[in-house]
Amino acid sequence: MNPNAAAFIKMMKSPVKFRIFLLSKLPSAYFAGLRVKEADERKCKIAVPYKWMSKNPFRSTYFACLSMAAEMSTGALAMAQLYKLDTPVSMLVVKVDSEYFKKATGTTYFVCSDGELFQTAVEETIRTGEPRTVKAKSIGRNTAGDVVAEFHITWSFKAKKKEPNKNQ
Repeated sequence: MNPNAAAFIKMMKSPVKFRIFLLSKLPSAYFAGLRVKEADERKCKIAVPYKWMSKNPFRSTYFACLSMAAEMSTGALAMAQLYKLDTPVSMLVVKVDSEYFKKATGTTYFVCSDGELFQTAVEETIRTGEPRTVKAKSIGRNTAGDVVAEFHITWSFKAKKKEPNKNQ
């Protein structure tokens, strides 16, 4: 486990720091109103509200906003494993599969519980130098607990070669 993961999770749980992060790095998520509701090294819960910036003409949450929340629930777990590592590791979404079961007419909560898969993949790519992938699952539920959508987001990880220190 990345010893710095807890620090990243703590930063994500801070509403002010998280909003600054969103505004600077993911402005669409900021304006859509995405929020971290729960987070630790193994699980992340993201909320996407039904509001003016996230709705579609059919009186439901726009699928792209649902996708953004699902991706964030998985990506936050991945980023926690990469935070302040000695060996830099790149991460990239390489595939997204989704199914929609119910109209999202209120706040939808996406939960990913695949933190251990990310930890293993990052450790393996650092150890072997070979790329690794993780197919993470994020389930979106409404406030009544009904499944609205299910996403499978495949992330690719690759350890970067350390550049020799030019000052030596």
